[in-house]
Amino acid sequence: MPFKTIIEPFRIKSVEPIHMSTPEERKKYMTAAHFNPFLLRSQQVIIDLLTDSGTSAMSSEQWAGILRGDESYAGAQSWERFESEVKDLTGYPYILPTHQGRAAERILYGYLGGKEKVFISNTHFDTTRANIEFSGAEAFDIPCHEAHNHESDFPFKGNIDLIRLEELLKKFGTEKIGAVILTVTNNTGGGQPVSMANAESVAAICKKYNVLYIIDCCRIAENAYFIHHRETGFETKSYREIAQQMFSLADGCIMSAKKDALVNIGGFLALKNEQLAAACTNLLIITEGFSTYGGLSGRDMEAIAIGLREGFDADYLNYRIKSTAYLGEHIRAKGIPVLYPIGGHAVYVDAGLLYPHIPAHHYPGQALVCELYKIGGVRAVEIGSVMFGKYDEAGKLIPAPMELVRLAIPRRVYTQSHIDYVIEVFDEIARTRSSARGLRIIKEPKFLRHFTAHFETL
Repeated sequence: MPFKTIIEPFRIKSVEPIHMSTPEERKKYMTAAHFNPFLLRSQQVIIDLLTDSGTSAMSSEQWAGILRGDESYAGAQSWERFESEVKDLTGYPYILPTHQGRAAERILYGYLGGKEKVFISNTHFDTTRANIEFSGAEAFDIPCHEAHNHESDFPFKGNIDLIRLEELLKKFGTEKIGAVILTVTNNTGGGQPVSMANAESVAAICKKYNVLYIIDCCRIAENAYFIHHRETGFETKSYREIAQQMFSLADGCIMSAKKDALVNIGGFLALKNEQLAAACTNLLIITEGFSTYGGLSGRDMEAIAIGLREGFDADYLNYRIKSTAYLGEHIRAKGIPVLYPIGGHAVYVDAGLLYPHIPAHHYPGQALVCELYKIGGVRAVEIGSVMFGKYDEAGKLIPAPMELVRLAIPRRVYTQSHIDYVIEVFDEIARTRSSARGLRIIKEPKFLRHFTAHFETL
């Protein structure tokens, strides 16, 4: 008989201590960090939900692979295993290893970008947008209409708006399009999945207009889970087979292996086109390293090769998706506004709805991440007008479309009791919501300001 309790499909061999800080200590820590959780020290955090990137716990098999790492400068055995695994998964012939996903973004989008160039996506994430805009190009986000209704149960809110995609391609013309990028799952859009039907339609449109089609695939295993369980015709296909079918539609992919490949560092760029791959390989050698290691050690490539298999394991993915939903469903039941359905890697709280008394230019999302830390030592990240807001020519803030806070769940790290603690912290968040205060930015860089900006409370 099926059981209601979803247990972690692993046993714990090693533990890392957590310092159980007091509220008084946390107030001091947050003030010293200028009200920016990125500037906290890890030992000051009780539950760290800042990101699911590079925070996974590796398996015993991956640690064994670490010991097998071949650190030869060129043509290492570890490279051969890494290359073989990536080729088998993606079907692309040209594999470029990088130290993480944003390095692959910089190489590809830096090469394709430049002034007057345009990139189109269901939603660009922060580093993707930054690399595109740093090149002088412009990034357009066109999520599907259903993505804006937080309460609906539409199963694929990560989809791109196909009508708007074709309109933009007609408007700008083939020569101005750097690439169409489909992010699966759609991180900024709430960790929501993309359907195979949508991915196929994007492929057809890109072929019609002769533009490059790239998949940002760092969470493609989680996306495959949702397709298997929500999209008709995929019930008998394995998660890996679903991912392989989606890769077959595109011209290439970028992966931060720090997500679904279950490692702490690493990524790759994989391409179909030989000429484009050659140009990117030149940039890889200049900025990352030789073509058979890029920005990675042999041991890292071993761990990624193994993780690309483990990340598609059925028991693991069932635990992964359902444990994330466990957190989202429980805080939603307490009246906390969240993006629904719950995504694969994170729960997204709508801080704008939670704190209606805090306007966008006083950053309700940043207020919530500060409250989560001060109340319970929980570190999360703002995905709203701090991360994505811009200024007009007069210096006035143009707010982000949504004021979100992401609770990203590290893979194979926390148990149910840790998550139950986070749920309990939200009891206090709900009770004290009317007393939360906004913030102002007092120091910021030009790009990716959320990482290092300083704030003060109002």
